[in-house]
Formats: sequence, C-alpha cells, structure tokens
Amino acid sequence: MHDFLLTTAWRWLILALACGPLVYYVLSIYCAWDFFSVAAEPAEAPAHTPPISILKPVRGLDREAYENYASFCRQDYPEYEVLFAVSDADDAAIPVIERVIRDHPERAVRLLVGAPALGANGKVNKLCRLVGEAHYDLLAISDSDVRVEPDYLRQVAAPFCDPQVGAVTALFRGNADAGLLSQLDGMGAGEDFSGTLIARRFEGMKFLLGTTMAMTRERLAEAGGFEALADHHADDFELGSRIAARGYRIELLREPVWMVLPKQSLGALLRHELRWMIGLRNIRPMGHLGMLFTHGLPWVLAAAAVANSWWLAALFLGAYLVLRLAMIWTIGAWGLKDPAVRRTFWLIPLRDALTFLVWLASFASNRIQWRGLEFTIEKGILVSVSSSRNPIARS
Repeated sequence: MHDFLLTTAWRWLILALACGPLVYYVLSIYCAWDFFSVAAEPAEAPAHTPPISILKPVRGLDREAYENYASFCRQDYPEYEVLFAVSDADDAAIPVIERVIRDHPERAVRLLVGAPALGANGKVNKLCRLVGEAHYDLLAISDSDVRVEPDYLRQVAAPFCDPQVGAVTALFRGNADAGLLSQLDGMGAGEDFSGTLIARRFEGMKFLLGTTMAMTRERLAEAGGFEALADHHADDFELGSRIAARGYRIELLREPVWMVLPKQSLGALLRHELRWMIGLRNIRPMGHLGMLFTHGLPWVLAAAAVANSWWLAALFLGAYLVLRLAMIWTIGAWGLKDPAVRRTFWLIPLRDALTFLVWLASFASNRIQWRGLEFTIEKGILVSVSSSRNPIARS
C-alpha cells in the first residue's frame, strides 16, 4: 500500500509540474499580444530627432556584411554619423567597410583601427574607443550582424524625449539562409523573447539586448562607462541592469531589427547556443535554473509516460503542441513578422529538443568560444584561454 501511494504521489507530482510550461506558454502569448497589438497600431512620425552617433564594433566578416553596414547609411534622419571599429589592421571586414564609405560619400562614416586593451571583452574595448571618438551625445550601438530599416534612427530617438528613459533596446527578426540549421537558429527568437516580453509586462525592462543599445553619454557615464564592463561577458545585460538600477526606464522598440544569421554547421550552432546559455547561468543562476520549468517538451513526455490512461497522455501532448505552436506563431510570425518562423514554425519541437540538451550541457562547463576566441566565464567575467582566429564572425 505504501509503495502504491508513493508511486501515485510521484505520478501526480510529474503531471502537476508538466502543467508549468503550459501555463508559461499561455502567459507568453498574453504578453506578446499585449506588446505587439500596440505595435500594430498606426503611429505618428517621431518628432524628436537629436543628432546620433551610431557605433559599430566589428570583428570578422558576417554574412551579407555590406548590406548590414550600408543599411545604417540609408537612414531617413536629419543628422547622424556612423563609426566602425576593428582591433586589427588585417581584419577581414575592413575592405567591406571601406567600400561602404566610398559608396556613401554623403554620410559621415569613419573607420577606426585599434582599441585599448582594457579587458577580455574585445567588443567592449572597441566601444570604449568609439565613445571617445563619437561627436554626438546620443549613442546607438548594435552588433555587426544587424540590419535596419530606414526609419530605425527615428524610432530609437523618439523615446528620449522623456527624461526618465535611460536606454532603448530592440528585438530582432531573423534573416536566415535556406539551410535547416540557420532556420532553427532563427526559431530561437520566439523562445528567447518570451522571457523578455514577460519581464517587460510585469516588472519592466532591466536589461539591454545587443541588437540595439541606445543611451546618452550622461546615462552611460552614470553606469560607469564601457570601461567598467571590459571584462564582462554579457555587457548588454550588465549595462541595462546598471541604468535601470539608477531609476531610469528602459524602452523596448515596437519594431524589431533584422539579424542576419550565418550559414553554419551543427557544431557552430551548438557552440553559439551553449555560449549564450553558459553566460546566462553565470549572470542569472536562479533564472537559468528556473528554465527547467519552461521546457515543455521533456515535461509532457514525462507526463505521457506516467499517465495512467491514453487520453491523459494525449491531452498533455496535444496541449503542448497547440500552445507551443501558438506561442511561436504569436511572437515570431505575427509579432516579429519573421519570414523564417512563418515557413518553419512547425519545427519547434525539434528546436525545443535542441534547446533542452544545450541547457543540460551548460551545467558541465564554463568554457565558451566567441568570435574565434576561447574564454572561461567566472561569475559573468571573461577570462581569456586562447587567441585563435576565425575569419567568420558570429555574435
């Protein structure tokens, strides 16, 4: 009798825990609807247009790099400059940047070579120089694989008419090639941004995303400047956290930017996912551990395995498929208008299996590979392991 009761208790515990991810999916759908339904409403053209310095730290060559860089030179905006920075004179991106400069003589575009070795994070080292060289007070920073629409700067500048806004950031939609792995990479947006949208709805944004980090020099200085982040892995998260801690609001742009995803091998995709997951474990260990209760696929499989009737097993599996597909469609296809998600949203169970395996693997090591370099992460701080080079870039 005791064994029966124990077995029954475990069965009901697993069934109860399997409901957690399903509730999370419903909450994600609600928060996505709350955000994107406002974004879908027509808006007046922003009138607040202070001059902006666009800062682009670059290492290596991303896919379609020319179009990525050139999109920042095609802005419908009265006054701005674009500054690129590379660490080495032999960086593969330099010829592409020089071509962008030649093709857009009407724009103030500059290339800086070399950056102070302030810490292990080469991107932040370059940002320290870029900030020093920038002419304007409002700074807009984005990763090198980001591409933007012509009204991007108007959208970035508009929130700063409110002095309580300390920073602005943006979601992204994926520009993927035809390969399956690239499509799976892009599918991660719906999963990653569910947490972002929930945080925005219930506690406010307290972090930035590398797709866009915009702030004034004053807010940056109050947060300690980029010099204080030179050894941090998640510089975007840390900078946003410092700005929010000073009582300023972080605004999330209604329109996403494009991220041009690389054509890559399975190994490269897994390394990229693992780097992000190990970084999250180091900066938000409880949040990383809590992801266990957002992974629907393993939980519903466990629930189906212990269910004492076929209809209960089918109910859990069906609920997972319906809610998970509804979630990825609402965030990725409807909200972000991501063409890759619209084509391949039905692959989300495969993506979920991959993400769960990466999450498990993230407990095993603190070592990552990042743009051809190798590091360990210790409580969010980068420690260099090697300086091997890879001309193919990946944020």
